Amino acid sequence: KPQLVASNDRFCRFLEEYCPVVTETYYPTIWCWEGRVQTLLRPFITSRPQVQYRNELIKTADGGQISLDWFDNNDSLYYPDASTRPTVLLLPGLTGTSKESYILHMIHQSETLGYRCVVFNNRGIAGEELLTPRTYCAANTEDLEAVIHHVHSLHPSAPFMAAGVSMGGMLLLNYLGKTGRDTPLMAAAIFSAGWNVFESVESLEKPLNWLLFNYYLTTCLQSSISRHRQMLEKLFDMDLVMKARTVREFDKQFTSVMFGYRTIDDYYEDASPCRKLKSVGIPVLCLNSVDDVFSPRHAIPVEAAKQNANVALVLTSCGGHIGFLEGIWPRKCTYMDRVFKQFVQAIFEHGNKFFSM
Repeated sequence: KPQLVASNDRFCRFLEEYCPVVTETYYPTIWCWEGRVQTLLRPFITSRPQVQYRNELIKTADGGQISLDWFDNNDSLYYPDASTRPTVLLLPGLTGTSKESYILHMIHQSETLGYRCVVFNNRGIAGEELLTPRTYCAANTEDLEAVIHHVHSLHPSAPFMAAGVSMGGMLLLNYLGKTGRDTPLMAAAIFSAGWNVFESVESLEKPLNWLLFNYYLTTCLQSSISRHRQMLEKLFDMDLVMKARTVREFDKQFTSVMFGYRTIDDYYEDASPCRKLKSVGIPVLCLNSVDDVFSPRHAIPVEAAKQNANVALVLTSCGGHIGFLEGIWPRKCTYMDRVFKQFVQAIFEHGNKFFSM
């Protein structure tokens, strides 16, 4: 069974009644139970549901633009009135977009419940041009704040929550730690967040993890900025950035410099959500596997979570990073998908019972 960490008895009872998957035994797929195998195989094994998006580009205060992909769900039987149709904002991982299989699965789950989804694509990675020499990072929440304000202003009467995966979860947690209760979001779900960036990069720099994950991630980051080279060369030595062989080297030469940090340690400290957890002011459910090399067991802030009544951690012994594969042939639905579906439904359909407790 997963370990459920929550200091708030009301939150625990609410989850046990309306999101019972967090108390059920999780049986990982027997032929790929190890965390790294789960992490590597999920993108290839899981299906890719067909989703028809409506794209919207919104302008930012600094002259940039953000690409949003909407799944309006206009055929919703449960919520035919678009003005009050519940909305889920989805935040993909480090180099992820609305095309990731885990995002498509979340939208598929939301579609069956009648909800609307909007995917927040970080600057410059979803095919749109960079209008300014700026991309994104886990610590800077300005773009996310602009997106949340924009979505809420379009549908002010619609119940509104968010779900973030990996770096998207870190960004969402850092936003919630900054805003406390001053947010239009009712609740949030976080999946496979890296809680302490120092511990994450150290784990990823171990020889096998570097070979399996770190080098590939670094090349993905470099690829995501290479087509914007002409814009970014105004501020960066791009030849040096392209020589990075680890995420830490990339962040040292590019990310920390772009966002004005004196050192990479200053950036990593600011980007680590474990330092903001005490300030979260709305209900947040966080799913992690303790065999996730991106967020090692000892870095998961169990004690800090116990100090905030708004936070619940669900910790599985297996599952890897955005893995959580289950069943003999785990193509259509994962444990993570089921946690997402039950939690958003619990908040949208029964949240009034929790908030009135």
